[in-house]
Amino acid sequence: MSSTVIINIARFIILLLMQVVVFNRIDLFGLADPYPYILFIILYPVNGNRALLLVSSFLLGLFIDMFTNSGGVHAAASLVLAYVRPSIFKFSFGLSYEYQTIKINEKLSPERFSFILISVVIHHLILYLLEVFRLSFLLDSLLRMFIATLFTLTLCIIIIYLIKPGKQ
Repeated sequence: MSSTVIINIARFIILLLMQVVVFNRIDLFGLADPYPYILFIILYPVNGNRALLLVSSFLLGLFIDMFTNSGGVHAAASLVLAYVRPSIFKFSFGLSYEYQTIKINEKLSPERFSFILISVVIHHLILYLLEVFRLSFLLDSLLRMFIATLFTLTLCIIIIYLIKPGKQ
């Protein structure tokens, strides 16, 4: 088993446990909950197996749904994020992203920041719109999505820098 597979399995388990044990208990002003479990999808290797990413993203969202009793919205949002991830890479890094060795957990550049921001916005937009599923609550959902996006984005960047490997 390669080290990349072991790292991804560990990242899956650790982010799932941290989301369920710690981050589900945080509620910012009654409006926003942080969802840094999407770091699993964001930090998945660029040239990794895409089918495995889709399946594991769905399972991650499904486990979060089971622990939060949210009816499948996390699974749907995670699956959509994993599906559109190559398009976000193309938008953020250009067409040649597949040939580069992009590591999201390196120094925060404008490309990396835009990739993380777009990923969090897409995930949260789908999550909050599916959660209420009514147009009459659209403004409330967009406000909650905006606050949750800022909160999750901040947490994701902090977590990336905390787990960043040191210079050898």
